[in-house]
Amino acid sequence: MPRREHGIALLEVLAALVILSIAGLSLVELVSQGTATAATARARELEQMDEDRLLTATTLLTRSDLDLRIGNRPVGPYVVTVARPESTLYRIAIERATAPGVEDLVTVVFRGMAQ
Repeated sequence: MPRREHGIALLEVLAALVILSIAGLSLVELVSQGTATAATARARELEQMDEDRLLTATTLLTRSDLDLRIGNRPVGPYVVTVARPESTLYRIAIERATAPGVEDLVTVVFRGMAQ
């Protein structure tokens, strides 16, 4: 083998190693992003479960209790908004205090007139 071909073979090996390194770094970055996304999704899922419990507890309140809570009220890291659009309907919304104006959960409950 002439000496010149040894140099070309070395360049081909170096080029292959560069390509392999770039592919490996891309794979590591992809796995890293997937792990971060899974952690973010898990944290948001836990927040949603907390908000669901808070919404459930609020919907179980009586008419007089809901009347006392009309307006915005901070409850831990959340804000509970109770409104009465009709005399027998209450709109209950839950949002994160860190994202004001973005309601995560909303429901409307009926409470008949007291007799």
